[in-house]
Amino acid sequence: MDGSADLESERLVSARYTPDDLEIDRTLRPKRLADYLGQHKVKESLGVLIEAAKGRDEQLDHVLLSGPPGLGKTTLAGVIAAELGVAMKTTSGPAIERPGDLAAILTNLEEGDVLFIDEIHRISRTVEEVLYPALEDYRIDVVIGKGPAARSLRLDLPRFTLVGATTRTGLLTGPLRDRFGMSFRLDYYAVEDLRAIVTRSAAILGVTIDAAGAGEIARRSRGTPRLANRLLKRVRDYAQVRHDGTVTEDVAAEALAFFEVDHVGLDKMDQAILSALVERFSGRPVGLNTLATSVGEEPETLEDVYEPFLLQLGFIQRTPKGRQATPRAYEHLGLRMPEEGQTGLF
Repeated sequence: MDGSADLESERLVSARYTPDDLEIDRTLRPKRLADYLGQHKVKESLGVLIEAAKGRDEQLDHVLLSGPPGLGKTTLAGVIAAELGVAMKTTSGPAIERPGDLAAILTNLEEGDVLFIDEIHRISRTVEEVLYPALEDYRIDVVIGKGPAARSLRLDLPRFTLVGATTRTGLLTGPLRDRFGMSFRLDYYAVEDLRAIVTRSAAILGVTIDAAGAGEIARRSRGTPRLANRLLKRVRDYAQVRHDGTVTEDVAAEALAFFEVDHVGLDKMDQAILSALVERFSGRPVGLNTLATSVGEEPETLEDVYEPFLLQLGFIQRTPKGRQATPRAYEHLGLRMPEEGQTGLF
C-alpha cells in the first residue's frame, strides 16, 4: 500500500513504543494495587493472594498474565513487586536467546525478587527446558565445556516469583503453562474505567480536563489504557495550540478527528484494513499474509494489535478461508453491502 511510511509515522493507536511513550508510561504507571484502575476481579484476586503470601512469609506463586497489548500487564507486574516489597527484574522472551542468558539472569536475582518476562511465548524451547527446574525446584543445571570434557554443574537459585506476560496464550507450551500457579486474563476496559484513568493521567500531566472531555477520549481508546494515555497527550497538544489548553468534549472530539481517530477509535490502519477487505478484495475472505501485505503491515502486528479490536466490534470475522468484513464494517464505512451471490459468499 502506498504511503505505508506515513501510516507508521501518523499512527496513534499502534502498540509500538517510542522513547517518549516509554517515559510517559513510567510517569503515569500506578505503583500500588489501590492506584491500579480497572480489571477489578484480577486486582481483587491478586490482593488476596499477595496478602496471604506475605502473611506466611513465602514468595508468591508464579503468575501468568495474558491479554491484548496495552492492557497493563507490565504495570501489573510492577505493582505485584511493589506490594510484595521486592525488586523486579525485567526481560523479554526474544532477548533470552541461549540457556546461558537465562542462567545469568536467574543467578543475579535476590531472594523473593520478581522476574518479569514479557512475550514469554517467544522463549525458545532450549531455554524453556532450563526454565522448568528453576520454576519448580529453584535450581538450574549448567553445562560447562564441550565434548568429552563437558560436565554439568547444578546451581541453587534464590526463591523468586516469575511473572510472565503474553498476548498469545495459545503459543505457550503445555508444560510451561502448567508451571504457573496463577493465570489471569486481562480484558478490554470499560469506558468508565478508562475515563477514570484519563482523569488521573491528566492530573499527573497537569492537563485541565472536564468529565465530558475525559469521556470522549475514553470512548475512542479501544478499551486500552495505553492508548487512552497516548490520545490524551495528543489532545493536550492540540488544545494547547488551537485552544486555551482546556480539554472539553468538543475540543477532544475536534482533536481526535484532526488526528484521524474516528468516533469508535479506529485509526488510519484500521480503516485501511476494512477498506482492503471491502473494496480491494470485494468482500471475499483474505488470508492474513495477503491482507498484511496489502496494507503494508507485519502479519503479527495485524493479528495481535488490530484484529482483536476489530473482532470485538464485529467489523471482521475469521473464516476457514481467511479474514472477511461483516455487514457492520460496510455500515461503518458508509458503503452498501453486496447482494447475496455477488461475491459468491454473502
